[in-house]
Amino acid sequence: MKSLLRFGIAFLFLHSCLASDYPKAISDLKDSIVKGLGFTAEDDVKITGFDPRDAEVGHSVEYQFDLEIDHQVIPFKLLEDVKRWDYVDLPIFRAEAQNGWVEKRASENGLPVLAPFVLAGPMELWIHDAKDMRLSLPHDVDAGVLKKVILAEGAAVTVKGARSVSLRQPLDFPLPLNRTQNGFANGLLTLAEHLRHASRTQASPILSLRIVGPTSLAAPSDTTTSLKLKRLAPGLVELSSPSKKKSIEEYSSVDLRGEAPTILTPTQFTTLWPLASLNGSNANLLGFEKLLHSVLGAKAEKKGSFRLLKADVSAQTYVKIGFQAEKKLKEGDLEGYPAWRTKPETVTTHFEVLAKVDGDKVVPEKVMPVKPLIAVDNVAPDLLNGNVSMSKTQAVYPPPNPFYL
Repeated sequence: MKSLLRFGIAFLFLHSCLASDYPKAISDLKDSIVKGLGFTAEDDVKITGFDPRDAEVGHSVEYQFDLEIDHQVIPFKLLEDVKRWDYVDLPIFRAEAQNGWVEKRASENGLPVLAPFVLAGPMELWIHDAKDMRLSLPHDVDAGVLKKVILAEGAAVTVKGARSVSLRQPLDFPLPLNRTQNGFANGLLTLAEHLRHASRTQASPILSLRIVGPTSLAAPSDTTTSLKLKRLAPGLVELSSPSKKKSIEEYSSVDLRGEAPTILTPTQFTTLWPLASLNGSNANLLGFEKLLHSVLGAKAEKKGSFRLLKADVSAQTYVKIGFQAEKKLKEGDLEGYPAWRTKPETVTTHFEVLAKVDGDKVVPEKVMPVKPLIAVDNVAPDLLNGNVSMSKTQAVYPPPNPFYL
């Protein structure tokens, strides 16, 4: 009797959890999609699906840029393809149980991060999560709470654990823009060398980046000498390299004293400063250069300039989930429908939404219609022949075969 009672209590608890409303993240996602699709109460549309157990989760890198060309701001938002989708039990998809128990939020360690990359000076880095900053030159150094790090000319560090990297100040770039040649993004390489040359000639670095996330800065593993640390103020240090001259030679110098950008060839310069770990033949760089050429149009070949107002690269978590929209049909909605088929009262459209996880919210990015598996109709032969009896069908005799007995 006790076992039966326990089973009944467990069943009622499970039923209450399954019958509970959507988690708040899913409810907000549903409401925003309904508004975005333009459905109203007058349409008599019923939205079903949005089962968190069917949600697929993946990680990707998002790029956001704002370009100012001729006093016109053009925003861009690019997303790398998600390499792998998994069924993951995200905490924001867990509904509250009726007994008041609430799941804890995911820790910061569960958030996606960017792949390690190398930055080369001269430039300055502003650290958002200063308390979680680690410094290795190449051994760990206790420099206190670091809010700002200046990389001197010739110094390079490997950044690990960053969730996003963004530009703090706008940058001006000259035109014309060189064309892509021999599989290298020559136009972006030229712009990067112009920017590095301007940073070297000024007293303070003009390139300023903001890094978000528990980050570690370490001397590149391929260097034989360690970086030197100089404390400039509380929370402010400068990193320099003793082999400054040798490090500069890794970036082939070009003559930039002329007004027109110098044409670079792959043998002269193949690294995109300040990303010392990124080669000019990278597929993403080639795509960015083609996009920039298409936006500039004829201006890309003329003398002038454009401004980069915003540049943000971040690691994001994306969710892919399906749902259905069921709508009641009215008279005249099924014109041309076969008379022999039973007319449906409703029509169901299947969708799949790609959404970004932003803290405790799920923001829809793209809603795509999905073609479901359509069942094959089996029709009786008499219906295909106009419902005519086989006895009234004219007999067809084939020509005789002389080889038959």
